[in-house]
Amino acid sequence: MIVPDISQNAVAVADHYDELDPIYRRVWGEHVHHGLWATGRETPTEAVEALVDTVGDRLGLVPGEACVDIGCGYGSTARRLAETRGVRVDGFTLSAEQAHYASAHPVAAVDIHLGDWLVNGLPDASADAAWAIESSEHMVDKPRFFAEAHRVLSPGGRLVVCAWLAETDASGWKVRHLLEPICREGRLPSMGTRQEYEAMALAAGFSITGYEDVSRRVARTWTICARRLVKVLLVDRDARRLALGARNRVFVLSIPRLILAYRTGAMRYGILTLSKATENGALGDPGTTRHQDPI
Repeated sequence: MIVPDISQNAVAVADHYDELDPIYRRVWGEHVHHGLWATGRETPTEAVEALVDTVGDRLGLVPGEACVDIGCGYGSTARRLAETRGVRVDGFTLSAEQAHYASAHPVAAVDIHLGDWLVNGLPDASADAAWAIESSEHMVDKPRFFAEAHRVLSPGGRLVVCAWLAETDASGWKVRHLLEPICREGRLPSMGTRQEYEAMALAAGFSITGYEDVSRRVARTWTICARRLVKVLLVDRDARRLALGARNRVFVLSIPRLILAYRTGAMRYGILTLSKATENGALGDPGTTRHQDPI
């Protein structure tokens, strides 16, 4: 597990997203996660929605199911899956600014909660499916992240985790100059490897039904973000003042690190699909997931 040399916690994560809210929405958009390219001809918006739709497919969502969006951001993923799959969604975010934005864009089947997933308060076995798109990285206690998901899911429930992952056995220079600074600058309490994530999921009681490394298909997200950020800084004085004067301005440095981390293989992007056993011990239906080794 890669751990930053300056400890991060939920308060720091919330402060990061609250303070940089205007920058995030202009540079990353309201989904605040990577895009997934299949042909390379997709627009950034199409690629971002493709990742959401992939999660919905891996979960095998059925209309009427109760779902949880763990680390829902602005609620855009929850809204899209509620509208396209007919599910009901409870979303959790640490950021008051993100929760405020979500409340200003309501969808009847989506409820957004301002709070920490690690103390979510949902009843046992109350959800059919859950997903965490690039939010597990911000969890201080990752084993508890998985344990809470297992507790909240009903027997046969499914979980998909899209995660920034560290290269297995990353060399010292990659850790020192890429992975550790990315954790520190992005307010990640830790970054795990695929093997560490799978071990934590198994310890929580899940079965692993699929894994895919899609690093090559998401990496261009950061060159797009870099171009957008440069444009914003050049044309918008208020955004420039915020980006250069914010407490969390150091995150700007992470964009070139992330580009290099993907190009060198120091960082991977994995989609992990998990199932909770049914009452008779069988696995839930994971939809169309498959297992692939990293590419």
